[in-house]
Amino acid sequence: MNKTQAAELKQHEQERDFFCVVSDAFRVFAHRSAIMLGSAWAFSGAMLVIIVWLLTGPIFQFSDTWQLIINTATTVITFLMVFLIQNTQNRDAKAMHLKLDEIIRALKSARNQLVDLEDLSDEDLKKLEEQFRRLRQKAENDGSPSRHSEHTESAESAR
Repeated sequence: MNKTQAAELKQHEQERDFFCVVSDAFRVFAHRSAIMLGSAWAFSGAMLVIIVWLLTGPIFQFSDTWQLIINTATTVITFLMVFLIQNTQNRDAKAMHLKLDEIIRALKSARNQLVDLEDLSDEDLKKLEEQFRRLRQKAENDGSPSRHSEHTESAESAR
């Protein structure tokens, strides 16, 4: 390996390390923000801000500037929250997929083809959905109780 390649490799490792650090910092920030901003306290704070804004309306004669303040603030907050929510949802979905994949792999009778379903095309998912629909219909025709009929029976007996 010549000096240029070694320098490029070192530069690439430093860039990767920087992006990993930034990614990890954002992950921690998004997680903590989701916990805090999804709380009753955050909702109460937002309601308080809106109430204060409404109460100041008469003071500012409900001017365009008064309206612009709340519109701008809510737009900016919403814009930023979209990224936090999406990051949190992506991580939760990935964790759930990995947990389900582990369960599928651990069960001897489970079909390993069901691992990584999220990577299938929409057409392949439709085909698989149709297979499960046919399996459910076959089970119902064989006299096996389906979840739907069990739910209906338990609801009727609860009355």
